[in-house]
Amino acid sequence: MNSNTDFQLSNSFPAEIWRELGADLVFIQDASGKYLSFYWQQSESYGLGADPVVGSQMGETFGPALLEPYLERIHRVLENSIPERFSYPFVYQDHYIPLELVVSPILTLNAKPSRVLVMGRSLEQNEMNSEANLDEIIAYRSLPSNFDIQQKMLVQIAGTICRTVPPSSQIYQTLLSQITQKIRRTLDLKQIWQQTVASLGQVLRVNRCIICPYKPDQTHTDIRFQHTQVVAEYLQNPYESMLGSEISISYEWGWSQALATLEPIALERTSASEDPYKRRSVLVVATSYLDQPNGVIRPNGLIALHQCDRFRQWTLAEIDFVRELATHVGTAIAHATLYQELEEARAEAEASSRLKSEFLANTSHELRTPLNGIIGFLKLVIDGMVDDPEEEREFVQEGHRAALHLLNLINDVLDIAKIEAGKMEIDLALVKVSELLKEVEQFTKTQVQQKGLNLSIHEHSYAPGLIVYANYQRLLQVMLNLVGNAIKFTHEGGVSISLGVLNQKVILQNQEFPGFVEFRVTDTGIGVPLEKQDRLFKAFSQVDTGYTRQYGGTGLGLVISQKLVQAMGGSVKFYSLGEGLGSTVTFTVPLYQEPRQNNAENYNILLDDTPNSIS
Repeated sequence: MNSNTDFQLSNSFPAEIWRELGADLVFIQDASGKYLSFYWQQSESYGLGADPVVGSQMGETFGPALLEPYLERIHRVLENSIPERFSYPFVYQDHYIPLELVVSPILTLNAKPSRVLVMGRSLEQNEMNSEANLDEIIAYRSLPSNFDIQQKMLVQIAGTICRTVPPSSQIYQTLLSQITQKIRRTLDLKQIWQQTVASLGQVLRVNRCIICPYKPDQTHTDIRFQHTQVVAEYLQNPYESMLGSEISISYEWGWSQALATLEPIALERTSASEDPYKRRSVLVVATSYLDQPNGVIRPNGLIALHQCDRFRQWTLAEIDFVRELATHVGTAIAHATLYQELEEARAEAEASSRLKSEFLANTSHELRTPLNGIIGFLKLVIDGMVDDPEEEREFVQEGHRAALHLLNLINDVLDIAKIEAGKMEIDLALVKVSELLKEVEQFTKTQVQQKGLNLSIHEHSYAPGLIVYANYQRLLQVMLNLVGNAIKFTHEGGVSISLGVLNQKVILQNQEFPGFVEFRVTDTGIGVPLEKQDRLFKAFSQVDTGYTRQYGGTGLGLVISQKLVQAMGGSVKFYSLGEGLGSTVTFTVPLYQEPRQNNAENYNILLDDTPNSIS
């Protein structure tokens, strides 16, 4: 029997005969899915005649939503020569047509059947929900148990749903379940982002889908002034990629509203031709999660879907699907972010513990050396091993010098312990800069002379009148740390101290100050390699343990100085072009008031009784 005979067979009975048999769709097909004949009672209402169907393969015009599981049914009927009855969705253009089918093998003599007669009846909407067995399609067993393949099949169905299908359709619910299950299997943020945009892009057949993380900016509480970045993207050719782009939330239409309402916002761009990303229709929604301690729902991301090839009216089913998925994605992002933060905290704690152990091991000899010196010199004096009073005085002086060195080491360790425990309290008052510099010069003069170096202090033209708001003793400690380090690591040349005024208003302890005074300590010493400079301000992390052994000290000077300066409202910066090229350390503290060259004398009079500070 050829295809023409089959076609005549299907049309040799009036439509009334097929309806009496309970069929409004009748066709004959072979095992590959080729139509050999075709009759459909509703073909005229859909604008589909028999001619373009007969001879075509299923799916080219009219056919099952998912071809492979349907053809497996056909193969089973042909193999067993037993008819089967089942429900199955067919599609034509944008129309989704659930059908009840009866598939019967066309028997031939002395050969296995190779064709089937299919009679179908359209299911009503309420019948579709109860009888159309979509779970069987989704769980198609002959496919590998691979979510991506199953999801691709579901996407084919979802993309053909007409607008008459209710938003709570089983297909969208199943898709939602499949996607969220996969997202929840990982705590990798990048993977969650990419799976989200890929799934949404495929399911809704958009040209582009992007996702951006959102974290409230403490410096800009107004959403409109905040920025974010595109961290994952689904993209169809030939449209331009947005991946990695920095985006202002205020610049993107609907983004601020989506963050504020946590509802999907649908937009159309009438000037899409002027948009470099060619967006015509946009659907944007914020991802969100429940902040457990506060019981508040908070946004943590933004998803944007772009239709670039046409204007698109988003259906209620699509909007509800995006809204619900965004909630699941927001929860997954919150869990992954918390896990990431815990992992980073754990790694940081382990690293800190390891660094502390290494620090104690590397600096233990630093504590023993001056202590042994003290014990040794005192022992010589006690045992009468000195020849004359001059030698005895020399031993006592050496012991005293070693004791001071040991005291400085212990003070460093105690200071960093207080800082880490959050118990470093600093009282701020007015400090005259000129007096501070004089004391720094007095303390460091001997060290400079012993090493044959030059120490130069370049005061600003109005330095005698400079007054800062700080703590005198802690400010002196910072200066001695920085200048002492500069002297220690410099073998020739010298160290210079200079000042500058930064006119930048600052508020500290509810007081407004007109700017900062910047202190600069520059040396011609050994410098620091560029790749090691990031370790300078990490507690217990030494640039090179060899430096500690060679030059002595705890290696905590810069860290302590940074913490002290920060507590006084300033900041510390380090500059070095590399090893052997010297270095410069700068720090700032608030300027009490605008200095004037002609008022230096008044300041001297005011500060005569309190040369170090004003309370």
